[in-house]
This record gives sequence, structure tokens and C-alpha cells, in this order.
Amino acid sequence: MNKKLGILIFILVTCWYQATCQQVGGQDVKALVIDGDTIPMIDLTEVYIYRKDINKNSAEARKFNRLVQNVKRVYPYAKLAGIKFNEYSILLADVKSEKVKKALMKKEQDELEAQFGNDLKSMTFSQGKILLKLVDRQTGNSSYELLQEFRGRFVAFFWQSFARIFGYNLKMGYDPLGEDKDIELIVLMIENGTI
Repeated sequence: MNKKLGILIFILVTCWYQATCQQVGGQDVKALVIDGDTIPMIDLTEVYIYRKDINKNSAEARKFNRLVQNVKRVYPYAKLAGIKFNEYSILLADVKSEKVKKALMKKEQDELEAQFGNDLKSMTFSQGKILLKLVDRQTGNSSYELLQEFRGRFVAFFWQSFARIFGYNLKMGYDPLGEDKDIELIVLMIENGTI
């Protein structure tokens, strides 16, 4: 009895609430037909609103605009880091020998250094810090963890010590809801195409 009642309710709801495709303004759009009325359903892209109370000439506005420029400069490299991380993870998954892994990673490091070394060296201090955070955002691992995984503990320790001398921290994570919320907003706006 419950099965028949369930089927009957399903048929009644389907007849009452039916999704169809209609033409609105010369374009096909999804629409709902409810009690004979056709209601078009149009998907809208997300709109991000940020700090409308900033005076355009204030120091805070200049700081935010500088952050936008820095994020726009380093974001492509962070995206590339995420792509390379996935490639290397797949590549190294099948390799059993540590010696072969080290040789492979050294070869890949040399290729990346030849291709992007000059660009990365020309980045400012602020851009470097943002890049470290965005690499964490893209890969889900801090730069220290990535070095440790792909190059070993000693290499990770060496670069962390070297970075600390210059004020960097390879272990710093990405906090999109806390201190890095402005960076996250800018990244979402870049991905959305609004800036």
C-alpha cells in the first residue's frame, strides 16, 4: 500500500511541478510550469562585493590596489604549482626507488628553474609571501610540506632555515576566512573574471 501511495504522490508532484525548456527573448532557458504559469529560471553568475566604504584616495585603498596587483602577478604561478603538484604526484606514485625519485625531481626542478627562475627571482618580497600562501591554497600543502615530500626532510629544513633569514616562513598556511580573506576575495574575483 505504501509503495502505491508513493508512486501516486510522485506522479501528482511531477504533473504539478514540471521543469521544461522555454524561449525567452529569443534564447532557450529553463522554466518551471506551476499551475499553468511558466516561470523562467535564469542562472546568474556570482557577484562579489567588497568594502564599499573605502575612500578611493585613502591609504587603505592604495594598499588594497597594491594587493590586487601582487595577487594578479603571482596567481598564474600558484595555479601552475597546483597543476605540477598533481603531475608529480602521479609521476612519483609508480616509482619505488628513492634514488630514481630524487633524480626525477632534480631533473624537474632544473627544468622549472630554467623556465621560471628569472620571473620568480624578480618578484618582490610581498609577492613572494603571497605566492607561498597561494601555493598552499592550490595544493592543500604548505611549501615546506611540498619540499619535504618531493625533495626530502633535509632539503626542506635547509630552505626553511634560509627563508627564515629573509623573513619568509615556508610552513605558513593559507587562511581564507582570517588573515588572507582579502587575497581569497581577489582570487575569486580573478576566477570570476571581474578583475
